[in-house]
Amino acid sequence: MSTDDTDDELSLPKEVLRTVTPGVKGKRDPDMDVIGWGILLGMLVLLVPLLPFIIIVVVFTKLLDLLSRLRGE
Repeated sequence: MSTDDTDDELSLPKEVLRTVTPGVKGKRDPDMDVIGWGILLGMLVLLVPLLPFIIIVVVFTKLLDLLSRLRGE
């Protein structure tokens, strides 16, 4: 490339490139749908039993924050 080239700026392409592969259209994929539901159910089975412990930790930290603010006043 020469140094006096003034076309270094970004520009839009002058023609559209045609591809060999056809465009992809949305379609249902029941196999992946089953996998997605399975992952959701697996997560629910794991997380629902832990929910009481998560609530206890959140309430405990809120109480500690409240007590530290009351003690600091």
